[in-house]
Amino acid sequence: DQSMQARLELQSILRKAFDNNWFELHYQPQYDLSARRLTGFEALLRLKHPERGMIPPVEFIPVAEETGLIQPIGEWIMREACATAATWPDQLSLAINLSPAQLRESKLAETVHKIMTQTGLKPERLEVEITEGLLMDASDLTMTELDHLKELGIALVMDDFGTGYSSLSYLWRFAFDKIKIDKSFVHNLGAGRNVESLLKSIINIGQSLDLRVIAEGV
Repeated sequence: DQSMQARLELQSILRKAFDNNWFELHYQPQYDLSARRLTGFEALLRLKHPERGMIPPVEFIPVAEETGLIQPIGEWIMREACATAATWPDQLSLAINLSPAQLRESKLAETVHKIMTQTGLKPERLEVEITEGLLMDASDLTMTELDHLKELGIALVMDDFGTGYSSLSYLWRFAFDKIKIDKSFVHNLGAGRNVESLLKSIINIGQSLDLRVIAEGV
């Protein structure tokens, strides 16, 4: 009963968040270690409630997906982040996470293209991140939307590589441009030789397939 009440409360909070400007975007920097320079940012959604304070995404995102609110939230993230990134220097990229619910939308690529046109952000500066779990249940519609995003010149990033099923077939079937190493590997460096060996293997896979590799949690 407590769990159900908490979910109902979150649903109510999410519906009020738009009208009350409780959503915020935080930007996590990404660096090129070899050149020691900033290369871009990842847009991260935050929900700041006036009484409860910051509500973690792990709590409200699943509720947003279940209720269908992730669609307008996802579009708001895309619009706000692209408008902000358009003011940055041209060499800086923008990474945005896509939820499974968004990719099941038949007009996702069309919506993204419209937002980029309106904000003036160049497609080659945008990266969209998707998880391995989404790919396991990829429908024809999902495949079509991914193809359309690629046709626009947007880069595809496999998020949290190494934590799911990590099927190597995904890397060529979906024409990824980049893989992201999950922070759990980075945080466990020094815990044993196996972690370092796995990290090296993931990096080698990326390099051999001419994919860019990024590690989170550094």
